[in-house]
Amino acid sequence: MNDGNLLFKINIFGCIRVLNMIADVERPALIAGPCAAESREQLINTAEALKGISGLIAFRAGLWKPRTRPGDFEGIGERGLPWLKEVKKKTGLKLAVEIAIPAHAEVCLKAGVDIVWIGARSVVSPFIVDEIAKALSGSNLCVMIKNPVNPDLSLWAGGIERLKKNGITNLAAVHRGFDVYYSKPYRNIPLWEIPIELKTIFPEIPVLCDPSHIGGHREYLARISQKALDLGLDGLMIEAHVDPDEALTDAEQQVLPATLKNIIAELKVRNQKNTTIDTGLEKYRTSIDELDEQLLEILAKRMKISELIGKLKENQNLAPYQPERWSSVFDDRLKKGISLKLDEEFMKRLLNLIHIESLRRQG
Repeated sequence: MNDGNLLFKINIFGCIRVLNMIADVERPALIAGPCAAESREQLINTAEALKGISGLIAFRAGLWKPRTRPGDFEGIGERGLPWLKEVKKKTGLKLAVEIAIPAHAEVCLKAGVDIVWIGARSVVSPFIVDEIAKALSGSNLCVMIKNPVNPDLSLWAGGIERLKKNGITNLAAVHRGFDVYYSKPYRNIPLWEIPIELKTIFPEIPVLCDPSHIGGHREYLARISQKALDLGLDGLMIEAHVDPDEALTDAEQQVLPATLKNIIAELKVRNQKNTTIDTGLEKYRTSIDELDEQLLEILAKRMKISELIGKLKENQNLAPYQPERWSSVFDDRLKKGISLKLDEEFMKRLLNLIHIESLRRQG
């Protein structure tokens, strides 16, 4: 048995007080299930298909879905609780449900839900977190708190502190990425340095990763999950559905249970025992990785626009190279680069390289 992996498992299991530690210690702790509860059959069929996946400790399903725009499917509410109870009876899995207001918390307490999480849209409001914390005060539930939609470590940490202040100690955090203007190729940019820093602030609290919401598409699940484990996060929360293409919410990011089983089987949990991890260095490296990815995406987008410009110039019988325009662009970008503390010679070389490639695309 790998001691590093055992400690990894004990950390997350200790949080949610799952006494029956029968999951394979070679795999990460896993919470899985559909984005939203849609029907009794969907929940039971999904749970039955998930049962047996290595490390699976809880079944998740959203009853209340806070949507960005009105008119989207916002969940079936309390009507789904009897279905979830049936899932628990049939599979023995713990139940995890998102809550957004105190009334949700009270209903889940009465229904015997094991784990609740406060979603990204709710965490942005300290008043809402306070009210939920008061509703849960004195309970034995595991309360998980997702990061806020904006990259604000203080707001995330503040939510945890508010729960602690109300006597809730059975806590975990969930990293689901951050909503910024440009996060390609993902739905939400990971900004891995933020959950790493959160682990530094609260070393006693397990941090899980939600690769479904970070990636926004099932093709990214394996890559993001492995990165999370490599950075020392304590488990995964992944959306799975028996018929993901027909899901009422977030269809592209949900995955078939069989596919999830394969993803989990391929993940590697590195033994971090007796090794010194420079979290500061890793934090900067992951930031560079993300920024490089965005730079490449932006460059590719720029070159696509250059191709469109080339077609317009051809239609208007204009030469690809327009000296006056290029001189103006060059001077403007050079000044901006220098104002941002970029080296002047570096900027000149970079701008000329971009211009040469742009002309090649136009030609």
